[in-house]
Amino acid sequence: MAKGSHGDVLDQIGHRIVLGEPAPGEVITVADLEAEYSVSRTVVREAVRVLESIGMVRSKRRVGLTVLPRECWDSFDAHLIQWNLTGPGRQAQLESLIELRLAVEPVAARLAARRASADESAELVRLSDTLDTLGQQKLGNSDQYLEVDVAFHSLLLASSGNPMFRTLTKPICEILRGRSALGLTPAVPAPSVLADHLGAALAIQRGESEAAEMHVRGYVASIWQEVIRDPQPVVSP
Repeated sequence: MAKGSHGDVLDQIGHRIVLGEPAPGEVITVADLEAEYSVSRTVVREAVRVLESIGMVRSKRRVGLTVLPRECWDSFDAHLIQWNLTGPGRQAQLESLIELRLAVEPVAARLAARRASADESAELVRLSDTLDTLGQQKLGNSDQYLEVDVAFHSLLLASSGNPMFRTLTKPICEILRGRSALGLTPAVPAPSVLADHLGAALAIQRGESEAAEMHVRGYVASIWQEVIRDPQPVVSP
């Protein structure tokens, strides 16, 4: 195999483990990986370091790298999410991420209505206006729309003032990038989704916590219907 960078080798090994080859409990060695990918030990060790940080392998001297079971893996890691989205576990990954959004984003909006600064709320309104404009122009599947959408949801989580919600920015934004990369984002977003983004931003700006939560729950529920197979009705608490 041709020589590759640390990132290339990491992606290839990560994909293999996600596919179950090698399976949990199996042992591989750094030397075997060096030979297979025709790369230096340094490159392999960098890839292994990342895999260990995700919890996918455990390294032990004189033994090698033992592949760990899935329950040990860091489900929030962006690398793992990407590997799952491009493998047979794509649907399960999409569903788990949208379920995470449904659990977190409405509450984040409620908190943001109480805690967001004037600059943060004004920026949320500006971003939602831009999303609406791009959506009306049938650019919902464009890179420009994606980056504005990522910025909106990142700021929403940050504006909640909850540092634990902020740490969920990467996995939640990963579903936005993942859906776009897979061609699952519509060129023309549902009018209700665009309206709820703007409604949430305006409610946050006015300090209306219940309305902010309602609008966010509305747009996440709409996306739920698009992503989840045989979805059950989403009932507000």
